[in-house]
Amino acid sequence: MPILVMKFGGTSVADLDRIRNAAEKVRAEVERGYDVIVIVSAMSGKTNELVGYVEGTSPLFDAREYDAVVSSGENVTAGLMSLTLQEMGIPARSWQGWQVPVKTTSAHSAARIEDIPRDHIDQKFAEGMRVAVVAGFQGISDEGRITTLGRGGSDTTAVAFAAAFAAERCDIYTDVNGVYTTDPRITSKARKLDKIALEEMLELASLGAKVLQTRSVELAMRYKVRLRVLSSFEQNTETSGTLVCDEEEIMESKVVSGVAHSRDEAKMTLVSVADRPGIAAAIFGPLSESGVNVDMIVQNISDDGRTDMTFSCPVDQVLRAERAMTEAKERGEINFHELIADTEVCKVSVVGIGMRSHAGVAAQMFKALRDENINIKVITTSEIKISVLIDRKYMELAVQALHDAFDLQGNDS
Repeated sequence: MPILVMKFGGTSVADLDRIRNAAEKVRAEVERGYDVIVIVSAMSGKTNELVGYVEGTSPLFDAREYDAVVSSGENVTAGLMSLTLQEMGIPARSWQGWQVPVKTTSAHSAARIEDIPRDHIDQKFAEGMRVAVVAGFQGISDEGRITTLGRGGSDTTAVAFAAAFAAERCDIYTDVNGVYTTDPRITSKARKLDKIALEEMLELASLGAKVLQTRSVELAMRYKVRLRVLSSFEQNTETSGTLVCDEEEIMESKVVSGVAHSRDEAKMTLVSVADRPGIAAAIFGPLSESGVNVDMIVQNISDDGRTDMTFSCPVDQVLRAERAMTEAKERGEINFHELIADTEVCKVSVVGIGMRSHAGVAAQMFKALRDENINIKVITTSEIKISVLIDRKYMELAVQALHDAFDLQGNDS
């Protein structure tokens, strides 16, 4: 039998009625002739509840026990989904991460999948099992401890299983009916895309789009997994949703496919840093060691051997970044006059594989922002994206202006 992977997020399995609804979709695929691997998240709100319990014990909790507790939500859902399918007459069995086993690194709460042996599940399929319901988000380390993959880790679990089992497709069921040109909550003109390239989806996910976890898209790119994002609340899902696929499957893309935004950004500037070889390493080494996720970086022109270095990071990492820079200065590794943090900025980006063969995208973007009197603080570019840092109060206006400027309301890929 061909294999299909179906992943259901927390809102799709929030209660028994929704689990039954999801199970009906699984049954439909079984009746189409698939053996199905179902990846489930914890019921909506359950992971936050479990995290709260752990944090209530101590602020300095044992990460190994954290994983043991928070992974239990997925176990409950897997068992309930399997029971529901059995009640429908479908041979199904639930699997926890350690039973497969999903082999991971030992980085508790942020583990990475290393291997998924097929033997056990393949054997059960050969014996007549039609659906393997696997608890997402979790695995087991070499030390035999339960691990978790970080928030959104069930998406990564699903793509990893699709790759390991050479699945025909990986369907990600969520509470939205596909990937949109931008956040529909910001502009009513946002359009659902029928198809989007994996590379574009990776950029959108990394730039703030919440539809798919970034690591899951990275895996899909690496192993050429075809993804489909669709709503678990639509009745006819056979041809709905958005296909996230290889660029070759898209006949011709528009120059820009989507506008992404990230609200909680901060801009940090080290004023008057010595302009010498190794200064970038002296700055960004300590930031990396402190766990600060640096994104955009700009260095000003040197003046009398001094320069300003500006970078962006998540706003909740500002204190960590300030501490890292202060400690580096005290150790004599860097010398600067002042560290200025602007925590009222956001990042807005346009993404599209069509940029590779079209000139003038940057000019069009900057003109649209100028026409709305929006000042740009920082600019970064790559082959298929342009990102700008602007004042947060202009975020929605900027997204709407760029969506209109690139005529995305007429984009159906």
